[in-house]
Amino acid sequence: MASHATGDGGIPPRDAKERGLTRIMTLGGAYGTRNYTVKDLRDQKGKRVLVETLPFSPEEAAAAEEAGIDTMKVRFDPKQPEPAAAVRAAAPNTFMAFSVPLLAAASPEEAVRLGYDAMALGADAIMCQWSPRFIEAAAEAGIPVQGHAGLVPRRSTWTGGLRAVGKTLDEALWVYRSIKTFESAGAYAVEVEVIPEELLAEISKRTTLMTSSIGAGSGGDIQFLFAEDVLGNNPPPYPRHSKQYREIYKMKEAMQQERVGGFRDFVEDVRNGGFPDTGRIIKAPDGLVGDFLSEVEKDG
Repeated sequence: MASHATGDGGIPPRDAKERGLTRIMTLGGAYGTRNYTVKDLRDQKGKRVLVETLPFSPEEAAAAEEAGIDTMKVRFDPKQPEPAAAVRAAAPNTFMAFSVPLLAAASPEEAVRLGYDAMALGADAIMCQWSPRFIEAAAEAGIPVQGHAGLVPRRSTWTGGLRAVGKTLDEALWVYRSIKTFESAGAYAVEVEVIPEELLAEISKRTTLMTSSIGAGSGGDIQFLFAEDVLGNNPPPYPRHSKQYREIYKMKEAMQQERVGGFRDFVEDVRNGGFPDTGRIIKAPDGLVGDFLSEVEKDG
């Protein structure tokens, strides 16, 4: 019965309440604590903008949780679930939607199975690029689903490549109608990528879905940016919509030069006879080597 009294990380109910956390049970049957439930998120619509990121490592996830990030997305590969599980464990109190691979489900039944696999690892929802039929099946099975509209990179051949979408009337209506279709299918949210800011603002007013904006300006309910962009993990060029708040890639470059320098000094020290020095070797006791050689000669 102990697991009923505490959440993930062993947080007692009173402490969880003081920290603004809600006790939950995941769809997979595990007790835990979260900063938001789906209901909490939907209750925030139109009241304030939430902040979202996608970490690529447990260290990034832990840092994001400590910094107060509201929600996270996590890439989930059913064939290699360990990285997603590690990220989940690193930020146990933050609402997470596992981003499931488009090609991993070829039927509504497979979509449900994939969603259940994600939820069994501790996901609070799934994010997908599925058709409304697949979303409806997963939502009917009790899985909170976030769809994807606007520029959907893996479907970008239909919209003319990796470019902004929604700059013509036909495209703007298509984005809106896609989102309304996701709404009818039972989704709770939709990621909206690289559409005009003003368009997202108007669409967001006209849907019950939480709208997560990436490259779509400030008109949505959630502002989303990958952790690698927030932290500057990589050198330029950067996506137009991104902003770098740190330059970790420079630290990585400096660390690599330190590695090279350390190995170079080691090579030079060995070749010059400086390593190992007297403080780093074991000296044989007096007479040991002489006795050893005597015995070896007898054997020979």
